[in-house]
Amino acid sequence: MPKLEKGLVQVYTGNGKGKTSAAFGLALRATGRGLKVFMIQFIKGGFDYGELHIIDRLPNVTLKAFGRGKFITAKPPEKKDVDLANEGLQLAKDIIESGEYDIVILDEINVAVDLKLVDLGEVLDLVRNKPSHVELVLTGRNAPEQLIQIADLVTEMKEVKHPFNKGYQSRKGIEY
Repeated sequence: MPKLEKGLVQVYTGNGKGKTSAAFGLALRATGRGLKVFMIQFIKGGFDYGELHIIDRLPNVTLKAFGRGKFITAKPPEKKDVDLANEGLQLAKDIIESGEYDIVILDEINVAVDLKLVDLGEVLDLVRNKPSHVELVLTGRNAPEQLIQIADLVTEMKEVKHPFNKGYQSRKGIEY
């Protein structure tokens, strides 16, 4: 099984569409090259996302979701949401430290930090202490500046125009 010579840290952030889609595209490309991918989704869960219909058929790709699949608006957030996010963060630590996976994707981790579901310091430690061959991808709006500074690649998706603003609803197979 091939290993990456050097794993980098990528951040996909911004208010535009496509952060999770970019991460899934990377997972698809990586598995096509025989790399092992583990994706942990924060906040998501309990919703019928299209990618869940195919992901288990991809070789060497594992996905675990930790969330209730609903918007979190309570300040402070509900204990259940904090517990689920921290369960996901603990799994992320275990998976990354194991060095078994070439690419680890922490989908919506930036939002989990922004909502105070997980501690920024713990996420930064995770990034700083990852094995050198592990590529780490962190997605979600509102990436903290400290994370942007230590990342090797940062892409900001910027919304220029969106059909929601004209009253269009989410479409199966496109937005979810």
